[in-house]
Amino acid sequence: MSRIEQRFRELRARDRRALVPYVTAGDPEPTVTVPLLHALVEAGADIIELGVPFSDPMADGPVIQAACERALAHGVSLHAVLDMVREFRRRDDSTPLVLMGYLNPVEVMGYEAFADAAAAAGVDGVLTVDMPPEEGDGLVTALRERALDPIFLIAPNSGEQRVRQLAGAGRGFLYYVAFKGVTGADRLDVDDVARHLERVRALTDLPLGVGFGIRDAAAAAAVARVADAVVVGSALVRRIGELAATPERITTEVPAALAEMRRAMDARNDETAAS
Repeated sequence: MSRIEQRFRELRARDRRALVPYVTAGDPEPTVTVPLLHALVEAGADIIELGVPFSDPMADGPVIQAACERALAHGVSLHAVLDMVREFRRRDDSTPLVLMGYLNPVEVMGYEAFADAAAAAGVDGVLTVDMPPEEGDGLVTALRERALDPIFLIAPNSGEQRVRQLAGAGRGFLYYVAFKGVTGADRLDVDDVARHLERVRALTDLPLGVGFGIRDAAAAAAVARVADAVVVGSALVRRIGELAATPERITTEVPAALAEMRRAMDARNDETAAS
């Protein structure tokens, strides 16, 4: 059983939803990342999504694009990201960690070599934004052979056959994109998300995480009512960018924002259980 599956089982037993923060590795400078990951766990993160910087992050809005540029300016490569994961694992052997990024750096390293390195570093899952399952057999096989979870995105317009295909190829959880567009946009419609998730749940037993457009504690709490996991990215990365000139503040102020979301999610869950 992977750390991701184990974490969702633990949360389900407690009737809690996973909080999944995303940050870009190496943003705003490499020395900040690992201390920030530990601080996010202390603030209530259940699973970590660690972004691999890429020069053309086509699914990401300007906030995460800028984070990638800041990290790449420091020469943060896929190898450097795996070194960060390895360092994180020296203190934390239980929090699931998912790499999120694009296919090109993985192809350059090679599927087998990447899967070996990711497993050795302590990665639990890999979400490759621009790799559809019908073209991903080589990487998916390499990941599964090393007990790593391939994770796929589901869009609002994904049809039944497509959802079945993604669910069949995926492990760990499925990442439902709350709207058509890029990360960081402000048009979250939780009722619409709930309707789509109901349709997806009829087709898979995998946990469903929801991301894109979750900007504050109220939105996180609302999504937690309908999803198994709440993925928060641009709201945190934006704050990291605002603090780039004073990086010593990042490991306190960014986790504080996440802790507010955790409290709101848990409060909403307690209210629902009591009603």
